[in-house]
Amino acid sequence: MTDTTAGAHMRAELASQPETWARAAGMRTEQALLPASGARIAVVGCGTSWFMAQSYAALRENAGLGESDAFTASEVPADRGYDAIVALTRSGTTTEVLELTERVKGKTPVIAVVGDDTSPLVDLADTVIAMPFADEQSVVQTRFATTALALFRASLGEDLDPVIADAQAVLDSADDAELGAAEQYSFLGLGWTIGLAHEAALKMRESSQSWTESYSAMEYRHGPIAIAAPGRITWQFGTAPDGLQAQVEATGARFVQHAVDPMADLVRLHRVALDRAVGKGLDPDQPRNLTRSVILDD
Repeated sequence: MTDTTAGAHMRAELASQPETWARAAGMRTEQALLPASGARIAVVGCGTSWFMAQSYAALRENAGLGESDAFTASEVPADRGYDAIVALTRSGTTTEVLELTERVKGKTPVIAVVGDDTSPLVDLADTVIAMPFADEQSVVQTRFATTALALFRASLGEDLDPVIADAQAVLDSADDAELGAAEQYSFLGLGWTIGLAHEAALKMRESSQSWTESYSAMEYRHGPIAIAAPGRITWQFGTAPDGLQAQVEATGARFVQHAVDPMADLVRLHRVALDRAVGKGLDPDQPRNLTRSVILDD
């Protein structure tokens, strides 16, 4: 018998994303605290937050607002001379983010985007954008990450109303059962959606202990397509390179692409990952070997 309580927090949190995105889109005062046009910045995080950092950095630079790099917090180059660092973390307790913030204190301003407004990072950072309404009980992140990305996208001048409508339509529809039944998943993106592809792979891996990979879509044909085969899925977020679908389908693998905003398609993946996990008798609210925040011992 399926445990109906498994993943209950994740299910409620992923379903709330249209609401939290709308709230983030309306945070105009907070959006104004993000680096101004022309600033040279690094966006940092760990795990899911690193992947959202990649998406934000790509969107900001592509919008012509300034050089924008993304790093996992442990790998930020010393003395790169950034005008600001944007640190994204749900818990505000991640060791690498705290250590980086302490290291650059007084040299590079840190703008922290956090879910827990009582966390240690709040006192360390120069500027804090708190989103406690998007914080989560599930260990597996869904809404905090995408709500932060919604905040970033709105700050760049994007109209999120169509994005929110796409997400709600995804939640209101039934999922294709075959999406959760594959042997293996490769997730692909281009530009800002590469971060979403990496995040999709992580979500499926964390939630359901599944075999997942993720790549730039243009890199997929440079070797990784060798893994494509019947019973496996190649899932593209956003626009695919010309000819890729036919090449994937020639392997017998299924090529998946949905005509919605890529962030809304990530919501679809969240639900697929959750249902796959529960179907395997797993609880993504308490996944194997994981905790809500990585706090390293001295």
